[in-house]
Amino acid sequence: MFTGIIREIASVEHVQRTSDGARLRVRSELAADLAEGDSVAVNGVCLTVAGGGNGSFEADVMNQTLSLTTLGALEAGAQVNLEPALRAGEPLGGHLVQGHVDGTGRVVSTSDDGFARRVRVVIPEDLRRYVAEHGSVAIDGVSLTVAALAGDGFEISLIPETLERTTLAELDEGSGVNVEVDVVARYAERLLQGLSAKRGISDE
Repeated sequence: MFTGIIREIASVEHVQRTSDGARLRVRSELAADLAEGDSVAVNGVCLTVAGGGNGSFEADVMNQTLSLTTLGALEAGAQVNLEPALRAGEPLGGHLVQGHVDGTGRVVSTSDDGFARRVRVVIPEDLRRYVAEHGSVAIDGVSLTVAALAGDGFEISLIPETLERTTLAELDEGSGVNVEVDVVARYAERLLQGLSAKRGISDE
């Protein structure tokens, strides 16, 4: 489990691709605190540390993850958002993020809004019902508040702190992003479906 509060912008050192998947090597100051088997979110995708040393860690990415997230397009030199897994007793500064990306979105516009930067993101139709104005959403692993809804997606407003401490400052028109909707919305929908089903049975 994660919080969407990015701990470091790290750099991809190497990407080894085979027909079975890919192995990433990421240079990170956090690598010294990561052990084999630990979970770490890379641009919002939960990966398992497979090894490391000398200021880097490695993680394997299966083909399904490569095809469903932006990790499939990563190349050496790319900057990525990193967050280690939440530990017991640590503050929950953002919102509950699983690291299970629901889909990818695309930036369609950016604009200045005072000291903030406004970004509009188009997302797949099947995810739109989980996004609420002033609700939570994770973009490339960053916990954000939905500033406004749009017919095909939503808008977010990035404050200077977020722009400085994450890779979201690099977003531009056409950029692809990993999107994870609020897990609470998914559970709420599931519970409502169960209630509706029970009512349907009792009505008969």
